[in-house]
Amino acid sequence: MQFLWSLFAPRHKYRNFAMLDQQGVCLAFKRCCLSPGDNWVEVEEIRLGWLHKPLPSSARVIPSDAKSISMRSTHARGRH
Repeated sequence: MQFLWSLFAPRHKYRNFAMLDQQGVCLAFKRCCLSPGDNWVEVEEIRLGWLHKPLPSSARVIPSDAKSISMRSTHARGRH
């Protein structure tokens, strides 16, 4: 019975992070619920091919508040 309840229990959402040096080179990856700190940026996925190379800008996760600002500015430009 406990197993059945565990299927419906809320789960922590794990997020992917990459640690970058001063030049934007990827040094490490981490998967956790909260941001690990200042040198870490959230990424869509972990790709080992990014290690010791500059992190592609397309890999970064856009924060939800930045997405809404971007959408508003796109819609505003379309009205003119």
